[in-house]
Amino acid sequence: MAPGSKARAALVELREDLVGGVFAPGDPGYDEARTVFNGMVDRRPAVIAQCVDDADVVRAVRFGRELDLHIAVRGGGHSVAGSAVADAALVVDLRRMNGVTVDPVAEAVRVQGGAVTSRLDRAAQAYGLATTGSRGSTTGVGGFVLGGGSGWLDRAFGLAADNLLGVELVTADGERVRADADENPELFWALHGGGGNFGVVTALTLRLHELTVFSVALLRYPPSSGPDVVRAFREAIGTGPREAGGAVAYLSGAEPVCTALVTYAGGEEGLRKVAGPLLTLPHAAEAVGPMPYSEAQCLLDLPSGLRNHWSAECLAALPDEAVDAWCGCAEGMPVSSGSQHLLFPLGGAIASGPAGYPVAYQDAAWVVHPVGIWADPADDERAIAWVRGVRAGVRPWATGAVPLNLVGDEGPERVRAGLGVGNALRLGKVKRRWDPDNVFRFNHTVRPL
Repeated sequence: MAPGSKARAALVELREDLVGGVFAPGDPGYDEARTVFNGMVDRRPAVIAQCVDDADVVRAVRFGRELDLHIAVRGGGHSVAGSAVADAALVVDLRRMNGVTVDPVAEAVRVQGGAVTSRLDRAAQAYGLATTGSRGSTTGVGGFVLGGGSGWLDRAFGLAADNLLGVELVTADGERVRADADENPELFWALHGGGGNFGVVTALTLRLHELTVFSVALLRYPPSSGPDVVRAFREAIGTGPREAGGAVAYLSGAEPVCTALVTYAGGEEGLRKVAGPLLTLPHAAEAVGPMPYSEAQCLLDLPSGLRNHWSAECLAALPDEAVDAWCGCAEGMPVSSGSQHLLFPLGGAIASGPAGYPVAYQDAAWVVHPVGIWADPADDERAIAWVRGVRAGVRPWATGAVPLNLVGDEGPERVRAGLGVGNALRLGKVKRRWDPDNVFRFNHTVRPL
């Protein structure tokens, strides 16, 4: 924040007016407030406003505009790029706005902008309901949904954005608006994958689906069995119903461990039918049976505070050559680090869902998702090189699309690939209408046109 009497006076006024907390450099609690999931991110915002309600958000945004500050928005703070915080900016921190309200009759849920996936899952589960959430319990719901949102239930229920019914947000002018199919429909369209470019989303309303039973099969294999495991998984998904999903993963231990996770929106009998090709392969350990969906969401949770670099490639198909290439990439992954080398299917309700949203990977069949996690800065170059090497290794089968939720700052071409090249002009016009000064720019940015 620029020094001067105006800035000091405005900060004093914000501290007085905001119901939540306000942190500036030098304040007790400032360093904790600016810390995010990715330990590589070390940024120093000018001001952090921890809002408790929509009125606080309005106050904070108007403060930022008065001082000509760019604005970052923190929901879960889980972005690998660290977009929740920015140097010399105002951070609107929504973590205290984390309420979840289920309407079981309407089969819908209102989720505040600071809620994480676990709060949504547990609230809906109490009524035998669910919607597509992230593949981790600590991910922020807001950023996940606005970025498209692929998770364990997407083949059954569609992408998270496909289940978006309405959005409440505070604009760059500090005004509260709603967007849905009838009110501000063009803004509503942009929020189906266009990310956090258009305002501070204070709440989302999502469609829920009946899910009284959820089952998983978690199997561990020797690393050398990887190609056979992937082919068996490919068969299981290819012949199974849309209720089936999951992933094959190499998980980092003393050496990479090959793991298959089959998820099933239903009971154990149906799960075992789907997972048959994997269960017949020799394996070292297995856990098969019903598991509450909210608990399954925790199976691949990532530790917070370590150094992270992720990326992704969407594949049009998974021929044997692609299987061998993907498995071969596991040999270079950082070991004893928490890293994950993931391959998961799309299709099902994703492919048959609503067309035309700014989500470019709807027609892809598979996603390769290397997740580099490590503790020592001396390993930065090696770990980042591994992630890039995975992308290069599967590029012959790549569609060019990318799930933006799964990547960091990889340049404007990758952003266009994530949003869909044909959507750029339309998104730019929406941006010009709602944020012509590009106040909200610390994400996969759409520029006003």
